[in-house]
Amino acid sequence: MHFAILPLLAATTFELAAGRAVPEPHTVHEKRDVTAGTGRWAKGNRVASNVKVPVRVGLKQSSEALERAESWIMEISHPASEKFGQHWTSEEVVEAFRPASEAVDEVVAWISETLSIPTKHITHTDNKAWLAFDASVDDLESLLQTEYHEHHDETTGRSMITCDEYHVPSHLSGHIDYITPGVKGIQVHSSELKKRSWKSGHHGGHGPSGWQPPKTRPAPHMPKPGNELATCDQVITPACLQALYHFKPLPKNAVVSPNNSMGIFEEGDFYAQQDLNSFFTNFTSYIPNGTHPTLDSVDGGLAPIANLSEAGGESNLDFMLAIPIIYPQTTTLYQTDDLYYAEGGNGTTSGIFNTFLDAIDGSYCTYSAYGETGDDAVLDPTYPDPNGYQGQRMCGVYKPTNVISISYGEQEQDLPAYYQQRQCNEFLKLGLQGVSIFVASGDTGVGGIPGDGAANGCLKNGTVFSPTQPNSCPWLTNVGATKVYPGRTVYEPESAVVDPAGHPYRGAYSSGGGFSNIFPIPSYQSSAVATYFADHNPPYPYYFNGQYNSSDGLYNRNGRGIPDVAANGDNIAVYLGGKFKTEGGTSASSPIFAALVVRINEERIKAGKGPVGFINPTLYSHPYVLNDIVNGTNPGCGTDGFSCAPGWDP
Repeated sequence: MHFAILPLLAATTFELAAGRAVPEPHTVHEKRDVTAGTGRWAKGNRVASNVKVPVRVGLKQSSEALERAESWIMEISHPASEKFGQHWTSEEVVEAFRPASEAVDEVVAWISETLSIPTKHITHTDNKAWLAFDASVDDLESLLQTEYHEHHDETTGRSMITCDEYHVPSHLSGHIDYITPGVKGIQVHSSELKKRSWKSGHHGGHGPSGWQPPKTRPAPHMPKPGNELATCDQVITPACLQALYHFKPLPKNAVVSPNNSMGIFEEGDFYAQQDLNSFFTNFTSYIPNGTHPTLDSVDGGLAPIANLSEAGGESNLDFMLAIPIIYPQTTTLYQTDDLYYAEGGNGTTSGIFNTFLDAIDGSYCTYSAYGETGDDAVLDPTYPDPNGYQGQRMCGVYKPTNVISISYGEQEQDLPAYYQQRQCNEFLKLGLQGVSIFVASGDTGVGGIPGDGAANGCLKNGTVFSPTQPNSCPWLTNVGATKVYPGRTVYEPESAVVDPAGHPYRGAYSSGGGFSNIFPIPSYQSSAVATYFADHNPPYPYYFNGQYNSSDGLYNRNGRGIPDVAANGDNIAVYLGGKFKTEGGTSASSPIFAALVVRINEERIKAGKGPVGFINPTLYSHPYVLNDIVNGTNPGCGTDGFSCAPGWDP
């Protein structure tokens, strides 16, 4: 979390913390690797002793909760469980993961007694994970036996205060996750600092670092109305999807649940209403022009785009696929971050999803796990934004929809493991509350985006497979891509997407899949993965526990498998910038599968039941409800990747 503080002034006469002896019962709690530097952050002046700073002590969540989390979500998500579908409330989730009461009391007593602060002035946050109070730098240096300095980012002009190490009483070390300001600094918003020479920068591009928009090309021809099924190997229309997956549109006057809207995440890409209208006119006449998503703007996110020439391929694609499947049910657009940040401003192009998760779960704003609490000072946007959204960061302002589709992502290597692990815990908590999260598995096969890692997007020396993020988290559903091959029909089995460079897109495209280097195989997937290895063992050397640097292996043998399911993701009919085109990408597959689950939820709600929630245990227990894709590969890293096989495969 980022806070405004009083102007920082150079330290001159106050006592150096370095001159204080560290009491015997204290221990170093966090220490920066000084030899490795602090990236682009340059260490500056000491912070004046009288400056007041907001102090936040992140408390370690219940160890029992961490150990039992998987059993909890399996208990309500596995169809064989007596508690199947008995989703938790948000209050029950907070209570389950809260730190132990005795731990809270001991840390509060230490702060209160050391700084002579009445306990009533130490706030215990609603999510139970933080203790909050204000203190002068002098008092904080005394409490933590450290010294604070300004740090400046010469690239972006941002400033924060931080220390190289700090100490806590040894008997409290096991209760405290970490403290800010500490090794992790807090952002500084100060008119005094704005007079300095560090300049803000704006970096162009759309969407987060590593994200690629769907692949677009002019359509070979507009399908003839009433004859669309004859050309589904060239252009996938709503009629093709209905034939492939055996469903019909709802009657346009159907009564639908007011609490079953489909959520779609977007960032740095914006739909155009004119394009939606053209699509409805030509392909879904039962949907009236003007139909559009409900906007839940997150931290200044705005849509639709006013200028048709600036229409976003990703946003248009998502709504042109989802709306025809679920209409007259509604869609909800989570348009995230103001334009400055969404397009890479101020260097915040690495972090992704944190501000979105803040907005749909207020407890996540200050949730502490894996050494990370709140938004990351380096990776995530800072609000108010002097270049855009002037409000405070949104926390818990929107209720999450039952189903959320995400067609954005990066590679595991792009973000720290702790950042991904903390988000994964949040996906688990959303699953406990009955929310289904679907994520596109990526478009570069077993590799990554060229230039991300090695030149070919792979790890180590350009040969090790690169897993995608957030896909490796076990508590969401990954959706890979299939296609109707040329000369095939919608009445024949689909194949995995394998489009060589230039056929038809400029870059090669194949469905993302593989095994995580961070997360282990979840219990619901263990049998399917074991069967795959036993019956269809890949012809590559492998390693264990994500340790590819000390191995000649190409993939992690005991990592969470990606993807879980698949849906069509090639030659998709769209309108973009007023023109008819076709697009490809797992960006299409995720909203298709997610929309079908929205339809399933509609039927459950009519029957007096709740949403399916985290659906993976059901799918892996009953794979016969899915079409088995047995043809195709996902090449990358100088290999053919993994081959499709009967049953689950990566």
